[in-house]
Amino acid sequence: MSSVRTPPAPAPTAPSPPGPGSLTPVQRRLGRDWRLAVVFLAPTAVLVGVLVLLPIVQSMITSTTERHGAESVFVGLDNYLSLPGDQQFRTGVKNSFVFTAYAEIFKVVLGLAAALLLHRMRRGRALLTGLLLVPWVVPTVVTAFSWRALLDPIFGSVNTLLTDSGIGPLLASLHLVDSWPAGWLSDPALAMPSVILVNVWKGVPFFTVCFLAGLKAIPAEHYEAATIDGASTWQQFRHVTLPGLRHVITVTVTLSSIWTFNNFDLIWLLTQGGPGDVTAPYVLVAYSKAILQLQYGAGAAVTLVMLPIIAGLVFVLVRLLRQDADSRPPRWTGPSRTAAPWVVTGLFTVLLFWASPQIFWKAAVVLAVIALIVAGFARVVSTLGRHASAVVTRVGSGLALAGLLAFVLGPMYWIFVTAFKSETQVVMRDNDLWPTPWTIEQFGALFTNQPFGRWYLNTLMVSAASTTVALLCAALGGYALARLKFRGAQGFTVTVLLTYVMPGALLFIPLYQLLIQTRLTDSLWSLAITYPTFTLPFATWLLTGYFASIPVDLEEAALVDGSTRVQAFRRVVLPLAKPGLLAVALFTLTNAWNEFLFAFVFITKDEYKTLPVGMQSMIAGDVVPQGQLAAASLLVSIPVVVMYAFGQRFLTEGLTAGAVKG
Repeated sequence: MSSVRTPPAPAPTAPSPPGPGSLTPVQRRLGRDWRLAVVFLAPTAVLVGVLVLLPIVQSMITSTTERHGAESVFVGLDNYLSLPGDQQFRTGVKNSFVFTAYAEIFKVVLGLAAALLLHRMRRGRALLTGLLLVPWVVPTVVTAFSWRALLDPIFGSVNTLLTDSGIGPLLASLHLVDSWPAGWLSDPALAMPSVILVNVWKGVPFFTVCFLAGLKAIPAEHYEAATIDGASTWQQFRHVTLPGLRHVITVTVTLSSIWTFNNFDLIWLLTQGGPGDVTAPYVLVAYSKAILQLQYGAGAAVTLVMLPIIAGLVFVLVRLLRQDADSRPPRWTGPSRTAAPWVVTGLFTVLLFWASPQIFWKAAVVLAVIALIVAGFARVVSTLGRHASAVVTRVGSGLALAGLLAFVLGPMYWIFVTAFKSETQVVMRDNDLWPTPWTIEQFGALFTNQPFGRWYLNTLMVSAASTTVALLCAALGGYALARLKFRGAQGFTVTVLLTYVMPGALLFIPLYQLLIQTRLTDSLWSLAITYPTFTLPFATWLLTGYFASIPVDLEEAALVDGSTRVQAFRRVVLPLAKPGLLAVALFTLTNAWNEFLFAFVFITKDEYKTLPVGMQSMIAGDVVPQGQLAAASLLVSIPVVVMYAFGQRFLTEGLTAGAVKG
């Protein structure tokens, strides 16, 4: 009996993209995946359009009006034309520039140093990275309160420590401070440097994490080749590390510059723009005109006139994010391209000196001291043998990390011990660095004397709502922008990026007017509705980069097996995107938990205040309940710190695949 052999079935092949002939006329015009893109992008488009784009248009209209009594009168460009002669506005713009420039310089220097130290570690790196993240994680109101107390001219620990160590009198003898003890936040010559110091303290962790992610992306083969060629440590840093980090440094500095230039909450909580106007940024000028004086048109003009600066920074950012995908050689080559960075650096230095000569020399001295210490250490190491230099390098790195940790964790330690002091010990300043005895008296007084539980619940509800909305909409929108083919994808991506970097300073005036018209002020709805203006664009931008980093072959394999595009997204892409989703959840939750400007402007009743605004309202003039504020700061910070501690690995991975790679 003969058998008949059945020919083997052909192996399944991956579906090839449909050719032009297989597309309908509508698909050829709007893109192959336009229907699914509309569904996925609709929530993001509606929220961004209603909460960001329309308010900006409304702000432009408002800026052409002036309030006369209960009516607004059209005045054309008068609000803009009056700004050059407005001394308060000119001072605010100069203060914002000085604050941003020096803060970014020191954040780059310290962040890069911390990243290099951590990158070389083999043990304990995750723990130290988590500790360095603490200043960035804790709410801004906690940062401001702790540093206000530490910088107090009479009772602050900073003056006490510098006096005991002899550093304070030395600073006075070198004329870096006018007198001793120094009035850090009350002296016009020291207020701005002190505010810059606090911003650097809070911002260095973000730079460290971003730079650390960038260092991990530099191939080890580059360092091995440089070592074989005989390159020194400095030459490897100059020719391998810096070029490898150029993209990350520029993107990080650009983003941080936008945030810092539009900072309001930290300066308001530290100095309220004083003494005089020496620390008042342009955002505070806009707040004063629009909210305090009810001149919405003048306030809107102050914020909108800064749009060209923000647009320039966004243009640079967009070019950088497209740089990796563009393999064409640069159009601008030759000596002029080499000289351009030096010319820009020179002009920037001259501008800094013109804006604030006193701060310029103080910053130059600090940077010179850092450079001399590093150069001296490198020279000593170069003269030693291989074994001795390795030992000295480890000791020096350990001392540098110890100093950095002391700078980072010192204010948090002060908050911790103050929260467990008795009221008598707080007032008498007895044993400033250790509670004697330990007590929970401040926690009991906090809940008894303040509606702290209500503030906590309000913050939790608003933060959870805004994080949930951002996560759901961003997952759909980010996937559509990263994977689907449709007309307008690039324009929508740029719009998301624009709204992501759009500061709250441009939005709080029109949103405040909108909430008044809809009678939603003094309600949690006002915050739940407006918080997506800063959480959703960021989440969409980060997830777009993360989804793009997931291999497309995995999704195509699911399509071959019969899954629809939606099923492949739900069963394949989303599980692989867990690190990115967790990073987004952590970022958006932290931003909502820490938000101050919107809550400060939109909420006035105690029962609807969030934690940052509620804690700020506990300070009445010169009466500062330090013990209760320390207890509140501890309770506010613990939940976010714990979440970051458990999600740190996913946070770094999410940054590496999403925000840092663009």
